Amino acid sequence: MSGVRRVLRRVALATAVVLVPAARGETGTAAASRKRPNVLFIATDDLNVQLGCYGDKLAQTPNLDRLAARSVRFERAYCQFPLCSPSRVSLLTGLRPDATRVFDLKTDFRSTIPEVVTLPQLFRQAGYRVERVGKIYHYGVPGQIGTNGLDDPKSWDHVVNPRGRDKDDEKLVRNVTKGHGLGSSLSWLEADGADEEQTDGIGATEAIKLLEANRDRPFFLAVGFYRPHCPYVAPKKYFERHDLARFTIPPVGDDLADVPPIAPWTRPPHYGLKEPELREAKRAYYAAVSFMDAQVGRLLEALERLKLADDTIVVFWSDNGYLLGQHGQWKKQSLFEESARVPLLIAAPGAAANGRATGRTVELLDVYPTLADLCGLTAPASLAGKSLRPLLADPAAAWGRAAYTQTTRARGGGPAGQRPIVGRSVRTERWRYTEWDEGRAGAELYDHDADPQERTNLAGHAAHAGAVAELRALLRRIAAGPATRPG
Repeated sequence: MSGVRRVLRRVALATAVVLVPAARGETGTAAASRKRPNVLFIATDDLNVQLGCYGDKLAQTPNLDRLAARSVRFERAYCQFPLCSPSRVSLLTGLRPDATRVFDLKTDFRSTIPEVVTLPQLFRQAGYRVERVGKIYHYGVPGQIGTNGLDDPKSWDHVVNPRGRDKDDEKLVRNVTKGHGLGSSLSWLEADGADEEQTDGIGATEAIKLLEANRDRPFFLAVGFYRPHCPYVAPKKYFERHDLARFTIPPVGDDLADVPPIAPWTRPPHYGLKEPELREAKRAYYAAVSFMDAQVGRLLEALERLKLADDTIVVFWSDNGYLLGQHGQWKKQSLFEESARVPLLIAAPGAAANGRATGRTVELLDVYPTLADLCGLTAPASLAGKSLRPLLADPAAAWGRAAYTQTTRARGGGPAGQRPIVGRSVRTERWRYTEWDEGRAGAELYDHDADPQERTNLAGHAAHAGAVAELRALLRRIAAGPATRPG
């Protein structure tokens, strides 16, 4: 395609997709008969903002960096629950965890909100070909790789559950966190063989086949990669690209002295491990990130080869953030910034803000209404998020919304079945405020303008009483708001 024709085509797409989506509210065959943008919906597992495009100088993510160069990059995007299943269910239903009542890795949301219309289900109803490869709803990793996990049959026309040699090689994994199973460990493997032998490599191959099969009809293709979820498994070449000497571990010092005792998840700090093992684990995590990035690159190359890039909205997201030693913490399930913040890239063809970043505070909940909006579908009225369309046009557009993340802790010493303690956190562009058990178990306040690493808890400082009162009101408003349910 010539340069002029390509520009004209992008102008046309900007009008049809970003500015005035066509045929809003059409369903079924009526919608299918009208050409709408495709959606390539890419999820990754346990990825904090460890990407070069977000400024991490150790990260080697050339493919995601290239995607960011043609996307809107959300610098302040947050999950609603820093744990796989509650987060994914929240995004895919468009409802907050208090509405889905999914707070663990076992509850099937169809048992709590059986009539909900999920994001992919909405696209099915609109006549799209809707398919899944890999982990979109929750799968226990690595135990449930190759199975259906907690999948939702109503969401898909077709599914693929890849299973690679990483499952067969689990006995070779080095686990330095004794007493922790592989799914909650610091563990890794410098794998033999090629990318295409690993579960995520097989997933990319199968997803490319589906792109090829669906090039002539509207599709919603969800591709979920398992890495960098532990164990951190990647072919050896990805380890070799990362110099162990460059990785450091943040000291704990008195960092936890001013936070509520309930706030830390990793006990003791750093699992009690020594720095050499921690540095190896961190390097392995980055290797797994680079391996995942390479598989994303294969998908993006296929989009270009099949001449689908100009007609396809690409969304890349992670279900939760991930701590790599900050505050002596590892993994997720805390309410520190690194656990709640996630990467989010949206490349909508023709969007005016593509290639730019926005510092507005957004939530993964906003993805559902955004995709419905861009594709001209009528979303359920119960959705808790808001379309990000204004920020796709202007990253500095007025927004005025905060982000809310929650998690739970078991009550120590109480009777079996007692309700857990809930921690709730609100994030604005400047502040993070967190309450544990509605403040009875403590509170945290961090000023991100002055303290982006959240080292100093200001919640008890008289000088910040006004900020605490304002943020507490925001937090209580969402906690006490309508338990938005369908129907």
